Amino acid sequence: MSGHGFHVHGPHDHEIEHAAHHGGKDPFQGRIAVTTAILATVGALFGYMGGATQANASLYKNNAAIKKTEASNQWNYYQAKSSKQSLQELALQLVSEEKKADVRKEIDRYKAEKAEIKEGADKLEAEARDWDHQSDEQMHLHHRWAQATTALQVSIALAAITLLTRRKWLEIGMYAVAGGGTLLGVAAALHM
Repeated sequence: MSGHGFHVHGPHDHEIEHAAHHGGKDPFQGRIAVTTAILATVGALFGYMGGATQANASLYKNNAAIKKTEASNQWNYYQAKSSKQSLQELALQLVSEEKKADVRKEIDRYKAEKAEIKEGADKLEAEARDWDHQSDEQMHLHHRWAQATTALQVSIALAAITLLTRRKWLEIGMYAVAGGGTLLGVAAALHM
């Protein structure tokens, strides 16, 4: 072990270093090395977008939970007003005739308050559904970005094997998987 730290190089790294030290006269190695660098760069961008959409999905799901809690609080308030209204309706049966008008006013007041509370609770539930929908969309995009990133990672691994074996079918496979990953990334960018 050297005093400069411990370094682990994969077969692909060794091939790139070998090409750099020996003039890199082999166009096959140069083409695969450049392709690998491009794939790694695009893969890093896709990985970033995957992380960003996952964070957005979590944030939106949290917002949905907050709105659901606020709606639940409103429904509890609505229930309390309903209970008070029910007590007033019972009181209407028990009070003297001269007090019935005041009790009816209270019943009407509770009905009006309940209607307002219901409107607010319904609005909060709609907002919660909207946040949930946005979260689901972001998770879908996250999965697309993750699939694209994984495909590019596989294509980079295929590039390393291609450099070692010099098999044309592996090179074709590498480009095919990279193309599929790129298409998945484009689909994510287009929100598909």
